[in-house]
Amino acid sequence: MYDTHMTAVQVNDYAKKLIALDYYTNHHVSIGYCAEIAEMTEEDFIKFLGQQGISIFQFDDKKEFLEEMRNA
Repeated sequence: MYDTHMTAVQVNDYAKKLIALDYYTNHHVSIGYCAEIAEMTEEDFIKFLGQQGISIFQFDDKKEFLEEMRNA
């Protein structure tokens, strides 16, 4: 903690976010549950995912993407 200049609370918050991020990206856990783990709102967790370069939208192929765009 000393090297990062983070307090114990900041380290704990950061760890919760990283664990939630891992669960979402590698274990396909829902946004809602991951937001709870990170102690964030769903909206804030989605923003956090975006800041990490992770999209909440996943399509199997271009055709599926285009179909979703037409339905939007």
